[in-house]
Amino acid sequence: MELRDDLLKIGEFARQAKTNLRTLRYYEELGLLLPAARSTGGFRYYRPSDLNRVRLIWDLQELGLQLEQIATLLAKPDSTSLQKRIGAALAEHERLICERITHLKDQQSRINEARSKLTECVDCPHRPTAENNFCEPCLATQEGLPSLLSALF
Repeated sequence: MELRDDLLKIGEFARQAKTNLRTLRYYEELGLLLPAARSTGGFRYYRPSDLNRVRLIWDLQELGLQLEQIATLLAKPDSTSLQKRIGAALAEHERLICERITHLKDQQSRINEARSKLTECVDCPHRPTAENNFCEPCLATQEGLPSLLSALF
């Protein structure tokens, strides 16, 4: 079998993908990443553009999907056109990103709320201790503390 010059042997591909052979073989087992070719000796070869697929897999994992879910999302069913399948995968990727952004904005809001309350604590004569329930509720305002501040006190 004659191999194209642009194909990367599995070891080089793993190095460029910043992963290991075991991960690539596992991805193949799950149907996430298939080699572009195999040598007569059985060595796997990948296209340089397959690095993009590895990055997509990692992006989707970072967004909370399990590998099995990613395999389903990236599967190539015969009944769906290529354009529809890719469109659905992109839409799901975007949905997950939007969900993550919403979650991160919520965390940022909680940080800002805690910082705001903390500035009020600067001049307060009370300090959080076990005896005053770590200022929960606030001894000055009698209001509950923001959740992050409460967690850190």
